[in-house]
Amino acid sequence: MTTAIDPELDLEALEAMPAERLLEWAVESYDRRAAIITSFQNTGCVMIDMAARVAPSLRVLTVDTLRLHDETYVLIEAIEARYGIGVERFQPEPQRVSEMVAEHGEFLFFDGRPQQEHCCAVRKVEPNQRALGTVDAWITGLRRDQSPGRRRLPRAEFVANGDRRLLKLCPLIDWGEDQVWAYIRDNDVPYNTLYDSGYTSIGCVICTTPTLPHEERRAGRWRWFNHMEDHHKECGIHLHGSGI
Repeated sequence: MTTAIDPELDLEALEAMPAERLLEWAVESYDRRAAIITSFQNTGCVMIDMAARVAPSLRVLTVDTLRLHDETYVLIEAIEARYGIGVERFQPEPQRVSEMVAEHGEFLFFDGRPQQEHCCAVRKVEPNQRALGTVDAWITGLRRDQSPGRRRLPRAEFVANGDRRLLKLCPLIDWGEDQVWAYIRDNDVPYNTLYDSGYTSIGCVICTTPTLPHEERRAGRWRWFNHMEDHHKECGIHLHGSGI
């Protein structure tokens, strides 16, 4: 078992691994220092099902922003029951949330991009950093077809988290939407029922809305910023090259 990130790790070999083998390799190499960190999008549900087959000891972590949809909380409970696992939840610091709301209001994300990013930093990014502090191998559900900003993401890369370096793995990076849903249907995988109501990317209440057929998948995120051509549609957790 690897106990720290090996700077000589062969990323090209990891790039060539199929999804299930990559999950299996992560547990073989990092044991409890590897984890799926998911917001329970459809891709995360697929990875949890795969892990149950080939790497049942793989940890599953999530960030509970305290503003998730009811359907998401129901799904988390269904996943725990289906696979006999305990999802580790990381929540924002209550004092930071109280201070933010007192200064900016409950719905500060409507007031501009800096306010939206501040809300995401308090509710998502900081708890995610605490979650990352418990792992050396961070497994995510990112896919290249999810948005223009993700088209060049690698399957495996080194990322910084403070003064530490992590291995970030995206087992389904090259999967398409049809392939994801085919896996869910074929294996009867629990999924968020918001997808049945037109959602194509699911985050917090209000900040996530359904999308129209002609829109890209993340258009429903912070919809009121869609007129801004340079709005990156990221909360800060997965900004490529951000050091997060």
